[in-house]
Amino acid sequence: MRRLGLAVLFGLFVSFLPDTSEAGTLRLGVGANYWFAERAYFDGTIGYEANLLPILSVGARGGVLLVTGPARAGFETDLVVRIMPLPSFYIEGLAGPWFLINNGDAIRAHAAIGLGLQVGPIGFGVEAGYLDPEPIVGARLGLRL
Repeated sequence: MRRLGLAVLFGLFVSFLPDTSEAGTLRLGVGANYWFAERAYFDGTIGYEANLLPILSVGARGGVLLVTGPARAGFETDLVVRIMPLPSFYIEGLAGPWFLINNGDAIRAHAAIGLGLQVGPIGFGVEAGYLDPEPIVGARLGLRL
């Protein structure tokens, strides 16, 4: 009975896979954000997402950031899960370590949820989450290549 259940679940999963092989998506992005612990920060990212299902993709992004008060630079890395329940609307979850330069506590945990609109190659959205030790909120502008 257990094998039959696993076979049915596998069959359902395979039935939702795309008929043709779809390439992944390269994304470039910029963001203006507010980190409640430090003030504003600005970032630029590049990422790649592989399409698992027509509405689901997973990938990674990395980038650089500049915190304005006190002025510091850093690097961000995140795993990304993106769901597009509607053709131009997305919801994404992000998590990963961020590295701040010139700071005693250089590695910080990051987790966030974003949502927005994707119209052709242009995407615009908002993101809210946590960057150790305080919440963050921000706006994002992206380009899908």
